[in-house]
Amino acid sequence: MGLTHQSTGMCILVNELKIQHTSPHEKIIALAGNPNVGKSTVFNYLTGMKQHTGNWPGKTVTSAYGKCRHKDRDFILVDLPGTYSLMAKSAEEEVARDFICFGKPDATVVVTDATCLERNLNLVLQILEITKNVVVCVNLMDEAKRKKINIDLEKLSKILGVPVVGTNAKSGDGLNELMEAVYTLTNTDSGKNITDTININNTSQEENSSNHSLSEAEYSDLIEEAVNMLKPNIPADLPVQANLPARWLSLRLIEDDTSLLNAIKKYVGLDLSENKAFMDQVKTAREFLYKNGIDHDQLKDAIVSSLVRQAEEICIDTVKFRDNDYNRIDRKIDKIVTSKLFGIPLILGLLGIVFWITIVGANYPSELLSSLFFKFEKVFSSAIVYTGAPQWLHDMLVNGMYRTVAWVVSVMLPPMAIFFPLFTLLEDLGYLPRVAFNLDNLFKKACAHGKQALTMCMGFGCNAAGVIGCRIIDSPRERLIATITNNFTPCNGRFPTLIAIISMFIGYSVSGPLGNMVSALSLLGVVALGIGVTLLVSKILSITILKGIPSSFILELPPYRKPQIGRVIVRSIFDRTLFVLGRAVGVAMPAGIILWCIANLRIGQHSLLYYCANFLEPFAFLIGLDGYILLAFILGLPANEIVMPIIIMGYMGAGSLLEPGSLNELRSLLIANNWTWVTAICTMLFSLMHFPCGTTCWTIARETQSIKWTLVSILVPTLTGIIACFIVANIGRLFTLLFTALP
Repeated sequence: MGLTHQSTGMCILVNELKIQHTSPHEKIIALAGNPNVGKSTVFNYLTGMKQHTGNWPGKTVTSAYGKCRHKDRDFILVDLPGTYSLMAKSAEEEVARDFICFGKPDATVVVTDATCLERNLNLVLQILEITKNVVVCVNLMDEAKRKKINIDLEKLSKILGVPVVGTNAKSGDGLNELMEAVYTLTNTDSGKNITDTININNTSQEENSSNHSLSEAEYSDLIEEAVNMLKPNIPADLPVQANLPARWLSLRLIEDDTSLLNAIKKYVGLDLSENKAFMDQVKTAREFLYKNGIDHDQLKDAIVSSLVRQAEEICIDTVKFRDNDYNRIDRKIDKIVTSKLFGIPLILGLLGIVFWITIVGANYPSELLSSLFFKFEKVFSSAIVYTGAPQWLHDMLVNGMYRTVAWVVSVMLPPMAIFFPLFTLLEDLGYLPRVAFNLDNLFKKACAHGKQALTMCMGFGCNAAGVIGCRIIDSPRERLIATITNNFTPCNGRFPTLIAIISMFIGYSVSGPLGNMVSALSLLGVVALGIGVTLLVSKILSITILKGIPSSFILELPPYRKPQIGRVIVRSIFDRTLFVLGRAVGVAMPAGIILWCIANLRIGQHSLLYYCANFLEPFAFLIGLDGYILLAFILGLPANEIVMPIIIMGYMGAGSLLEPGSLNELRSLLIANNWTWVTAICTMLFSLMHFPCGTTCWTIARETQSIKWTLVSILVPTLTGIIACFIVANIGRLFTLLFTALP
């Protein structure tokens, strides 16, 4: 019995993505492209709100698909991750390649950037080696026009042998023509795959082996000879559904692409590695190249060089620059932004401005939300009473669950709703890649990845979002380092605690506007300390449990663009703010119930909260804290925002979360409970360096798919915080004794 469509599971990618077909006539369209070419803009414009997101099966790479209609036909657009190639050196590249090869898309739309078409054509040529069911979308035509770049789309289409459409996705210009090209391609035989695609009978391969289209890369005679040695030996039982062209498959196997072998086994059900005769032929082809002076690395270089050379030749024929110095303004800005002298100070300055706007701007909506929640609490309480629930259940749901959720939302939502749009604005402007460029050298010295700087910046808004952002790091080792150390970046949930302590114990000693400046500089110092600890711990991890050398990466510095304010706000709120908030609320609800139980269940005259605090007191004293402070951090696992309210609740012996009064009142309460400047510093240090919040832990577990690395991500920052607090506490006490002993 031969391989069949059912037995090979050729629809596994579509099924695992949970793509719901409403009609058997729907066409699946893959949307591919480099990062920063406007692919998501094209996708969002065409699909509107008819979108579904998630993760690719078994990958920490975001998936998205949406539906649109053109004329009488429905289309399902699958947004592939942005990638520069299909050579499967990263999870994104592997996902894009597998879907094009095994997902059976009816067509692939490749989105390119009109302002740097030559670089984008590398991906176009790689996709054309796999399939001819392609429409090339040359996006950002408005930017090209502004920079006086003329592209002969008709000539480009003739050279590539596929439809080419110019668009401006921001305004929607050309997108109707794009869908018309897709409609025509998927309704005719013009999109028939390239002629040497493997078929089940393995016929006509020799006849078609030399009939390559103009778009196919031409390699050296030696490489072509090696490919032709292997092509006739492609197993005849490899099904036609795989859409694997014989020439391309032969080249990938000679290049030793093991991920492709695994993909064929997974999606086709055929393990080529067990075919000894075929693998011997692959080995023979490799040995032929090696004997002729082409080793493994040289083969890769030759393949890449051929693609680059052909892309260059195509652009010479189709792209004209009326102003060869069109990007001089960008270069002038980059001389300042990426310079050794101004680069890092600018980062700190912008970060300080973002913090200031976030902190100041969040005060008013936080107060508004708090008052709204307080008003609704009465309604919620009345509803519980109306049901006839016992008093203990009423108090558990209202004073426990509801107040905890109210605290999390009112304190967490406003800062995130401000920070994430500002962060996305810098991303849309094109500044964030410059941040990675400036910090790459520091992270490389720590044997980490330069892109970790971007994930660290996201952590300022929310550590869970920072962990999700680690997906952009290709190396699994470096991705884990970034994940484990992301919690050293203080998030919006920890800023209220840090700001309150700084204001009460550092800025309090300086009167007037100078006090605010001292407080702001102190907060920036805490942030700088977090960055320093991130680098130090990254270095330690890279020479211990995650040994390795830093990987090199290509970092594109995209052109500066005018950001779309409306789109930025919508994208940041829905994709980041509400996503993270939803997880936080999911953790806070059960935690609020547990917190109420601990505060209200009594043994004798005291609550469990009292006994737990006293149990922790000896250890807490060693690290410069007290039992209630340490217990507050433990019970604050759902959200860092409730740490200070728990401390207040413990000191006042209350049974529910209490809103702190003025800073003066709070300072008096803390001093009355034996707080000193040593206690304040140790509390700030432990706030900066302790276990991630529940939302972040949940996110780490989902991203790593590993309990082991989740536990490591909890233990590393916690142990670091304990060690740091122990050292500071004992040094502080020593200094206090010395000064006390002095006459």
